[in-house]
Amino acid sequence: MFDIGSSAVRTCVGLSRRSLLRVAASAPLAFGLGGAGALATPTKARAKSVIFVFLWGAPSHLDTCDPKPDAPSEYRGPFGVIPTRTPGVHFTELLPRLAQQSHRFNLIRTHVTSNAAHPPGGTVALTGFEESPGPLQPNFGSIVARARGPAGKLPPFVSLARGVLMDSSTPIKGVGGGTLGGRYDPFMVGCSERGEISIPALEILRDLNPVRISDRKALLARLDQTPRLLEQAGLQSWERTYQQAYGLLMEPSARAAFDLTQETPAVRAKYGRTVFGQSALLARRLVEAGVPYVQLNYSRHPEAITPGFEFGWDTHIYNFELLQDQHCPTFDRGFTALLEDLHERGLIDDTLVVCMGEFGRTPKINNRASRDHWTRCYFSLWAGAGLSAGRVLGASDKLGEDPLSNPITPLMVGTTIMELAGIDTQARAELRVLSEGRVIDGLL
Repeated sequence: MFDIGSSAVRTCVGLSRRSLLRVAASAPLAFGLGGAGALATPTKARAKSVIFVFLWGAPSHLDTCDPKPDAPSEYRGPFGVIPTRTPGVHFTELLPRLAQQSHRFNLIRTHVTSNAAHPPGGTVALTGFEESPGPLQPNFGSIVARARGPAGKLPPFVSLARGVLMDSSTPIKGVGGGTLGGRYDPFMVGCSERGEISIPALEILRDLNPVRISDRKALLARLDQTPRLLEQAGLQSWERTYQQAYGLLMEPSARAAFDLTQETPAVRAKYGRTVFGQSALLARRLVEAGVPYVQLNYSRHPEAITPGFEFGWDTHIYNFELLQDQHCPTFDRGFTALLEDLHERGLIDDTLVVCMGEFGRTPKINNRASRDHWTRCYFSLWAGAGLSAGRVLGASDKLGEDPLSNPITPLMVGTTIMELAGIDTQARAELRVLSEGRVIDGLL
């Protein structure tokens, strides 16, 4: 089911059929086909698609994938540890499904980053660079979108969230095209715990439902009645919105990719009836439809303890309660279902799955019985794209405060994603992105 929204309209300038046809004729521009077009990448892509699972808010590594059961009580936390299928490797008891699938992914325990504040730290995580002094660098997904181009009528870069990721009222700046331009921003898609899809870019198309529009004549008749919000959006933004609308609505296979009702009840239940679980299922469907880059965000949730704020994994208070009751069960179910589904459908060899937050959380428990921000050590998970699996790369010290060797930066993460996506050193140089980036050698 699609829910495009019902925004109130104050400016009443009609959009003519001729205007729509002119915009529709340029629909390829909406998904990044303008200008020079997609690059011919010099190397064969091991990953036809990338799913970047972004744990916005930063999960605690000690309470998930890097427990320290022998550390003092003010570090180790209350959770027990369980063995994984990788000999000698343990997770906390909060991730039993993930522990049983450790043979399907690689774990890196030595990440470090440069910024401990959420929005700018999020920019570093998603671009490899600080926001300041600028210029703002492109999101990893925008680089893939620029190099690859769209997947038919579907956009090349989809970000699954109910809106731009932010901390209170401050958004992450590094969510889009940066130096590559706004045409490579992500196509934002929201998904409810019931699997209802909302597309913020189309909310100004009042009461428009893609499921009910099956032919060009019906679409034109409906859009003739739709006002334009020139004062709010500006002409260029408005036309891009209609380009996206036309491309998505007029292609049945494109609409079908967003329709979770085509999945069996058993499959949907396997992922979990949560925002993250149903979004993970949607990510699989988009990859199956050929979308090159999907950013699957564990971010804005109805379970947030303060309405209107995106706490996500930002557990300065109630860390252990939130992890135990909400975040870890939700993630454990949805993420492992995604891995299993990709394997069972034969998609895993052509799909790279990367999972991480923007930083970690303090190994030492704070005076509110929770954990604060920590840039000096955190973890990631890597699966698919022909990578050997079941490995652990690097180790943290006995308290989980610092890597013992080989610290891995966000720039290295982005560079490694590009290599696996077939965007090699030459292609990155042509795009002027990820300069001086190195791959994670132990992973490749």
